Amino acid sequence: MTALLRYQSGLLLRSQRWLAPLLLYAAVIGVGVQAGEPVLGALGFTAAALLPVSAWSVRICLTQEPPAARNVVAAAAGRSRAHLAALLTGAAWPVLAGVVAVLGVTATGDRRGVGPLAAASAGLLAALACALTGAVVGALTSRPFLRAPGWSLAALVLGSLLALVTTGSPAKHAMTALVTGARTATADPPWLACGGALLLAAATAALACRATARLE
Repeated sequence: MTALLRYQSGLLLRSQRWLAPLLLYAAVIGVGVQAGEPVLGALGFTAAALLPVSAWSVRICLTQEPPAARNVVAAAAGRSRAHLAALLTGAAWPVLAGVVAVLGVTATGDRRGVGPLAAASAGLLAALACALTGAVVGALTSRPFLRAPGWSLAALVLGSLLALVTTGSPAKHAMTALVTGARTATADPPWLACGGALLLAAATAALACRATARLE
């Protein structure tokens, strides 16, 4: 699996396709988060903006290989393992970007009534929940479930929006916890949302890998 992860990461870095979602995330954070505003509300926005970026990143990694190269890798390592490596690569760097953003927002935000460690912990858990939920959206709107680029992109945009507003979504639960904390000046880490997102991501990855082995 380590070799597959290196291979997928190398493809992503050389293609420079990661640059567009990263610039989008930086622009959204730069416009939507101002230094000195209440830290928990800013962290909620920072985490929410990560969801479509993560979905986009996963889709990039699942579609970046030419069919011939994908067949060669599948023959050498198995389709399920190759698909899982692409999923993990696509989900990993948005998490890293989210960590950097959360730490930056925590350092520059108004932490009145909220300790820096408590704020950072809540923000990191919310960012992880949103990144994993976005990875689920990206996995379900890409191959092997949706192959047509147009339908895949439309489903990704719609799925990202629904994941942010639908009751029961781990991402919405995490954001709600931070927004509520901003009003009450209490930083309650969204452990439940993070755990739910992790379980959902694991189940989706298993489903996607099994579907890939059967359908491709």
